[in-house]
Amino acid sequence: MREGGIILAGIMKEVIRAAEAGITTSELDRLAESLIFKYGGKPSFKGHEGYPAVLCTSLNEEIVHALPSSKKLKEGDVLSLDLGILYKGFHTDMAVTIPIGEVDFETKRLIKATRKALKRGIKKVRPQKSFGDVSNTIQRYAEDQGFSVVRDLCGHGIGRELHEEPQILNFGARGKGPKIKEGMCFCLEPMLTAGSWEIEKGKDGFSFKAKDNSLSAHFEHTLAVTADGCRVLTALA
Repeated sequence: MREGGIILAGIMKEVIRAAEAGITTSELDRLAESLIFKYGGKPSFKGHEGYPAVLCTSLNEEIVHALPSSKKLKEGDVLSLDLGILYKGFHTDMAVTIPIGEVDFETKRLIKATRKALKRGIKKVRPQKSFGDVSNTIQRYAEDQGFSVVRDLCGHGIGRELHEEPQILNFGARGKGPKIKEGMCFCLEPMLTAGSWEIEKGKDGFSFKAKDNSLSAHFEHTLAVTADGCRVLTALA
């Protein structure tokens, strides 16, 4: 999984570099697929629960799982990229949110807060802590910044399967939930909106979007729990 995470992060960097105004999200999907095969992996998402693409490309009010399309990115868009690979029998999964060109101050603040909520959650990961400690840290930081945490979607265990137990909420109470144990691998993925936390299904049949059409952001890393904390397997060097 460490090897796969390094490969995945490298692929994500190349996709981020290509994501500019004028390119379509389908072109980004094709780029991601070609890079996955180039490095000896397989796409985790393609075919999973019927999903027909390699990359999730969620725009603006879309939160996760949006299908790539012929729609061109434009200046001022907010793009969330979510990608997973299967490498030597194990999955890794990560997501980032990026601005396309210049965006306003509040949009920058939303993206920064979501990234920082993930970092704060990661710092709480260590053996004998509860998952509630992690969830509570993410929620408190997000809400202190004036944003809402999506409650109907969550992080997850990962390994030989893309989605494994436990489910890891981005909200909750300290000390609640299962204990974190050395050797666990899972994904933390805070999803924040600038408005309400309520969501609804998108028109493509796969995506979820903010019900009030507010902007959203999403960051995710695959983590491995160690004796004294955790290792981020999908770190962007």
